[in-house]
Amino acid sequence: MTGQGTHADAVETFDPLRPRLIRVAYRMLGSVADAEDAVQEAFVRWMAADRDAVSEPEAYLRRTVTRLCLDQLKSARHKRETYVGPWLPEPVVEDEPDNDVTLPLMLALERLSPLERAAFLLHDVFGVGFDEIAKTVERDPAACRQLAARARAHVREARPRFEVEKQRGLELAEAFFAASRSGDMTALAGMLAAEVSMHADGGGKRSAAGRPVLGFDEVFKLHQGLAAIFRQHGSTLVRFAFVNGLPGFVTREADGELQTTALEIEDGKVAAIYLMRNPDKLRHLN
Repeated sequence: MTGQGTHADAVETFDPLRPRLIRVAYRMLGSVADAEDAVQEAFVRWMAADRDAVSEPEAYLRRTVTRLCLDQLKSARHKRETYVGPWLPEPVVEDEPDNDVTLPLMLALERLSPLERAAFLLHDVFGVGFDEIAKTVERDPAACRQLAARARAHVREARPRFEVEKQRGLELAEAFFAASRSGDMTALAGMLAAEVSMHADGGGKRSAAGRPVLGFDEVFKLHQGLAAIFRQHGSTLVRFAFVNGLPGFVTREADGELQTTALEIEDGKVAAIYLMRNPDKLRHLN
């Protein structure tokens, strides 16, 4: 086909870029499935494009994916407003920590406008220049700088002050799993920060606290109750790993469903606990 090259050429160019495009889309949307759909739609558009006229395929495809995500975010905002209980992004479980975009930062991104989110992620996380961002979001470069600066100010508190060394993070995750599942409340108490919080996303599909549980006393009391349940019904470890950049673990609970636990660590203590229990957001882990 004139001006488009062959199907094989298009695939050969696209496939090496797919993982990077999915990273962009996932961090925009917080959903693995939606990110994969956006990237697949970008591929369909790439196949139909005049590819000979595209001088930089990666930039072209990144713009396409970002625009698709911006469209998706408009409808996603309504879904968030009607969501049952706390909303957490779908867990990405990896062997290595991703310190660029951890779970607390992804939650902070939810408070940004779609354009602020795009400008911040593209520039601060993926290193894209403001000239390209301007083409992507159809604003001038100066406006894009302002969007990124506003976003940076909003998410500053969510950036980790001290990165937890990989092995130390996994050791803390192992200790937390052992203490919480065995009912060793003395060990668990020693791990929790005074202002610890716990966030559980059940999506209305599985039992989960309908609001964040805040403070040492409330989180400790909740784990006392959970320990009794674990003793009676069990909780099987699947693996220790990093969940959205945080040390944590994957378990199979008594109801047969998977669960991820991610631990935000500050000054050697567990400052926040994030539980994903919504089965719709765990399908990709089965």
